[in-house]
Amino acid sequence: MNIIHVLRAPIGGLFRHVVDVASAQAELGHGIGIVYDRATVTPAALERLAGLAPMARLGMLSVDMSREISFRDLTGYLEITRFAKRNKAAVLHGHGAKGGAFARLAARACRRSGLKTDAYYTPHGGSLHYDRSSLKGRVFLALEERLLPLTRGVIFESAYSARMFAEKIGRPARFTVVHNGLSPAEFVPVTPRPDAADFLFVGELRRLKGVDVLIEAVALLNRSRRTRLAIVGEGPDGCEFEELASRLGLDGLVRFHGTMPAREAFALGRTLVVPSRAESLPYIVLEAAAAGIPLIAADVGGIPEIVAQTPVRLVAPGDAEALATSLAAALDDTQSQLAAAGELKRKVADRFSLRRMCDEITEFYQTRAPQRYGLEKGRREGMSHEYR
Repeated sequence: MNIIHVLRAPIGGLFRHVVDVASAQAELGHGIGIVYDRATVTPAALERLAGLAPMARLGMLSVDMSREISFRDLTGYLEITRFAKRNKAAVLHGHGAKGGAFARLAARACRRSGLKTDAYYTPHGGSLHYDRSSLKGRVFLALEERLLPLTRGVIFESAYSARMFAEKIGRPARFTVVHNGLSPAEFVPVTPRPDAADFLFVGELRRLKGVDVLIEAVALLNRSRRTRLAIVGEGPDGCEFEELASRLGLDGLVRFHGTMPAREAFALGRTLVVPSRAESLPYIVLEAAAAGIPLIAADVGGIPEIVAQTPVRLVAPGDAEALATSLAAALDDTQSQLAAAGELKRKVADRFSLRRMCDEITEFYQTRAPQRYGLEKGRREGMSHEYR
């Protein structure tokens, strides 16, 4: 089966997900192609893409695929369509809002030319971070509704995403929830360096990730005790966060390390903090759990699905004072933090397998269900869709 994965930015957890799924599918003998936005490639992403090239039998294609809607999207859509037709793609799997749109439109063009090409979509947050209270939210969610009839199936990475999709867009007639998974090698423990900071953030430097909330919480904590924070990652709001740390008097206490592999980053801190305002099912939480790193995280998205039935306690998002309280408690009782990390590691090892994730996604492609159209009947009165 020839499978083409389409994504916008080859960074972060979404890119990790695509790499894992595509690599496993290639090992099973499927033909794999990768399409990505040429403008958002970092040096680290280029290195990862180069590593994928040998297994991408169908090739790799970079196109214009900006975050916002653009006239240049037409060029990208046409390039993807030609690439898919040339490779006689059986599956176009779009990841994220923009990748999902391009994949579904290109798959429709392939079907109109006589190919049997199915489109699958994994939101990874994307449009689900918006609501109809803003103009942009209304536009993005309306576009999601219009694209749903072109979708053979939706693959959610968390039950939370499936609920949000149903509330904001509609319940797809055909969908599944497949949690992200890890490889056995990722369960080797990581030991913090002797000079490790008290707390660590790893991820994209965007306000959505709550880095500003974490910096403010560390500033509150430093009123009574010296506390250090290591921040690993890059992103559009990085300069803003550096200025905030300096303004709050945290020079020397908050260090920005740039981007590096997660397991290398884990040695820089004793407790990982995930202060996000919104998430789907973040890989960084799974990776830290597998490495045995204690965790403090916001109660958002699919994070509760990861830590359920463990002693890990979550924090309200966007609340610097509540986060500072949790940070202080972690410093006061490191043994309880380590014990909770051990329980979380055992749960993640049992439930979040890379092989299971890849097998379930590929099985979903191959299962031919009789009902395959747009929104489930009754979700929106008077609305009917056909897959075309």
